Amino acid sequence: MVDLYAAGSPAAVQSHHVFHLGHSLVGRDMPAMLAQLAPVEHRYESQLGWGTPLRSHWDPDRVPIGGFEAENAHPRYRDAREALASGAYTAFVMTEMVEIKDAIRYHQSAKHLRNWAELARHSNPDIGLYLYETWHDLTDPEGWLNRLELDLSRYWDRKILRPALTADRAIRPIYLIPAGQVLGAFVRDLEGQGGFDELRSREDLFARTPEGKLDTIHMGDLGNYLVALTHYAVLYQRSPVGLPTQLVRADGTPAVAASSAAAQLMQETVWRVVTSQPLSGVRFSEA
Repeated sequence: MVDLYAAGSPAAVQSHHVFHLGHSLVGRDMPAMLAQLAPVEHRYESQLGWGTPLRSHWDPDRVPIGGFEAENAHPRYRDAREALASGAYTAFVMTEMVEIKDAIRYHQSAKHLRNWAELARHSNPDIGLYLYETWHDLTDPEGWLNRLELDLSRYWDRKILRPALTADRAIRPIYLIPAGQVLGAFVRDLEGQGGFDELRSREDLFARTPEGKLDTIHMGDLGNYLVALTHYAVLYQRSPVGLPTQLVRADGTPAVAASSAAAQLMQETVWRVVTSQPLSGVRFSEA
């Protein structure tokens, strides 16, 4: 499988039309932030659910998509099969549910990653395919950082990506958007240097309820910004250093912005991680 990625991904495009398939760790705000970071011609649609495995999106009659109406009640929703059949998309970003171990055990993750990849390429052989690596609950007993360090190899790569590719020797690479790896690297640097005024620990990347209680799985504005930077770097094969920090959420309200120092660490971390991960398809070309 290493040979599939040896040359890196195809030449960078000026602007993408992206389809996002997944669940609430995609959400509405992260793709909206990505669109603000990307060239103005960037477009996107999505199909989401609550904790939804790829299998549910593939066969909702047998494994229903939880929260379908709520998660897709926005102007960017488009039926996934209809979208891919149009052949209009240049990038297709998929992610698997978490807990990732359960997705693999009960929902045939590799099989359905391959199914979606083949469907996308049937209508557009040149579409770029991407697997978005996410994260797990902050309270995981195995340790949040420890799992980020271990899970890419033992689950996302060995149990999902590698089997999906080797099952069909004709298939081209599915590139990795290593958001989990970026989060781990950023948190180690952040907490190691004592943080910034608005961003001192991993918890500050995550959302809070209206009552102020920490949401231990969903990102807040600062976390979504970091994940959007990661998508940008992989999809556009460009360094995110210097990109804007003042963005709005999907509903048009101002997002909490990172300070210039925090944003610079985020952007530099993203580029370092993405360019050092062969599965991303990105090769170092600029600082």
